Amino acid sequence: MYARLVRFSTTPGSHSAAQAVADDLAPQIAQQPGCQSVTVFGDEESGEYGVFVLWESRDNAMAAAPMMRPQLDAHLAGHLSSPPDSRLFQVMS
Repeated sequence: MYARLVRFSTTPGSHSAAQAVADDLAPQIAQQPGCQSVTVFGDEESGEYGVFVLWESRDNAMAAAPMMRPQLDAHLAGHLSSPPDSRLFQVMS
């Protein structure tokens, strides 16, 4: 199992852009082959947000990334204080 962690910081007053990621993008990620779960989290006060996705395999995670990342970038365009940081980790159990 693999975990994708994407963290991003928004500009002040951009909570609605992060909420759109939760409302629009998370369900699309959940429908991708091998997706086990999707969690969007954040703090409106600090403007720090993230997406945590569990994948069955590295291949599933890598296959979804080129489809999902452009949509994430589109949702957040003009609302970021820095580019999103995306990392893939093997789950240790």
